[in-house]
Amino acid sequence: MSDAARPHAPILTVTVNPALDVTTSTERVVPEHKMRCGGTRLDPGGGGVNVSRAIRNLGGITTTLYTAGGPTGQAYRQLLEAEGLPARVIPIGGSTRESFTVDEDSTGHQFRFVLQGPELVEEEWQAVLDAVDQDLPEGGYIVASGSLPPGVPDDFYARIARLAARRDARAIIDASGPSLRAALDEGVHVVAPSRRELAELVGTDITDLDSQIAAAQQLVADRRSALVALTLGGAGAVLVSEGEVLTLPAAPVTVRSTVGAGDAFLAGLVLRLAQGRSTADAFRTASASGAATAALPGTALGDAETVAQLEEVLARA
Repeated sequence: MSDAARPHAPILTVTVNPALDVTTSTERVVPEHKMRCGGTRLDPGGGGVNVSRAIRNLGGITTTLYTAGGPTGQAYRQLLEAEGLPARVIPIGGSTRESFTVDEDSTGHQFRFVLQGPELVEEEWQAVLDAVDQDLPEGGYIVASGSLPPGVPDDFYARIARLAARRDARAIIDASGPSLRAALDEGVHVVAPSRRELAELVGTDITDLDSQIAAAQQLVADRRSALVALTLGGAGAVLVSEGEVLTLPAAPVTVRSTVGAGDAFLAGLVLRLAQGRSTADAFRTASASGAATAALPGTALGDAETVAQLEEVLARA
């Protein structure tokens, strides 16, 4: 049976602060000058939504829960509906934010502008939690990913982790700062902190790979996360679980854009775990999926064929 056809446990993704991703390019970014841009690409972005889109590209199915409001939110909904993703929308009074990415053709540099997002009132963010409580199936997976907009409490992801525990579901949290720390205090299944976030979580300096692994092992030993994934750019990636440390080199691709690469990494990891595959298989798909996305311009996400090719390369590494 091919990976695309393999059944998997239900997966729910949550995006409380989605963004309409606007991507374009210009020859050179210069202050105080009018810069003529090339073609514009619009994508429905935000952590959990990107995870759902990447899982779809790999042949999986998710339910996508997100907030939307205002004219931007309407455009966002239309884009996501056009992609055919099963979704549940929580209406909000504010307007869905935008994120703006500009590729500088003359240097290959990428400039990313991420807006804050609308303020949510308690009724709105509580509606998201109520929807999670209704839609999260027993034994499934939930991916809660992305920044929290103003008005949403720091323990929002911790509340999702508690809901997951009640349903014997596995919570995957991709966040930062106080919201990540609060979720880890509840205990989650997978977390993917940056090196800076990892250092803050364990309260120690991280200067090399050994100290990064030791910090990840501490999170696992403290029962804060069953799996800790570390993506290290050109140095590859690490996956730490109880009694196991897996490492992979960076896949041999030319990086064109890092937008969505972390979400694609999580998508590959979660899908394979939901299919009952080993952590080693899941880790390899995750690394290949992240690399396939990084090799594409703007906000495009990697396709299943490219991911499969990179998996074969990593399997021989």
